[in-house]
Amino acid sequence: MTHIEKINFLLSTLETKLEESKATQSSENNLREMNFQRISSLYQTLDLAKKHPDFNTIFNYKAMNLAGIGLKNEDFGEIREGKYVQIISIAYEINPSGKKVVKNASLGYFGKAEKLNEKDKSNIIEFVLRWRYEKTFQHSEHYQQLLSKLH
Repeated sequence: MTHIEKINFLLSTLETKLEESKATQSSENNLREMNFQRISSLYQTLDLAKKHPDFNTIFNYKAMNLAGIGLKNEDFGEIREGKYVQIISIAYEINPSGKKVVKNASLGYFGKAEKLNEKDKSNIIEFVLRWRYEKTFQHSEHYQQLLSKLH
């Protein structure tokens, strides 16, 4: 293989990698957009504006959890008898003495777990999972930005 053939081969390989990277990024962006639209829809369906009126700040929380329904692999979607179903938002605040404290708040309250219908249960679980998924995208974006500063 001549030098020109090697250079052409390397350029072709580079172009292919760049196209694959663009396609992957485009796919991730579409996935993220669809996820975000669904979160917005679920926010309205679950009437979460009662406790958190500004959807644009819903991702300011550090974490989100669910009470009354299992989210672990071993109990996924199982209701907890006698418990109340709530979407719990978790934030950190600085108290007057300057110490960081965890602040949990109910973002949505849905009553006794055993009285919850399947559609509502599914929407609640989906909201929490999609919120966490978007939060993962945000963390990934943050680290990509930091890494780009290195080069």
